[in-house]
Amino acid sequence: MDDIVLQAMAKWPNVPHCYGWLALDARGTWRMRDEAAQRADAPGDKLTNSALVGFINRNYLSDERGCWYFQNGPQRVYVNLEATPFIARTDPEQGLVLQTGQAVGAIDQAFMTAAGAIIVRAGNVLAQIDDRDVAQMLQMMTLDGRPVADDALLGWLEGAEGKLALRWQDRDVAVERLATQEAAQRFGYVQRPDQMAETTAK
Repeated sequence: MDDIVLQAMAKWPNVPHCYGWLALDARGTWRMRDEAAQRADAPGDKLTNSALVGFINRNYLSDERGCWYFQNGPQRVYVNLEATPFIARTDPEQGLVLQTGQAVGAIDQAFMTAAGAIIVRAGNVLAQIDDRDVAQMLQMMTLDGRPVADDALLGWLEGAEGKLALRWQDRDVAVERLATQEAAQRFGYVQRPDQMAETTAK
């Protein structure tokens, strides 16, 4: 966390939290959601200012409820998640890189949803793969030790037998099926902290 943020938190410890104004989309883009976007439940505008994006990335944390937030000075700005708390993209040098710029280490688990999304867990980091990189990741998968064809993969997703694996950094990581809505509950994160806040307020 930035020093300036720590100083602000110490100086103003009781600033109310902010909900609904910031979101992370499934391609790892931060989005600012003004009141109109919130009323329409729209994604919001992409943040493109590199200094602001870097500031958010460095001060992105989670609380004891599994809600993720950006510590903006003394205020927590809670983040709506379209997918998982982190989004990863392939990188020719570092393998996988999160939207925060951090490299993903060894993958502990891999999952696929019925919609074809790929999710990986590396330690405490859970990241969905940017959909633009899914095709590349599929080329690294095998079914029962053989390169997986599209029709065989679809069959596996629908429940056919076979061991799907992701060949990553010279080791095979077993791929599990995961229901689209199961990830948040299984891994203990909240996709819509703004809705949680509304429920609490009522």
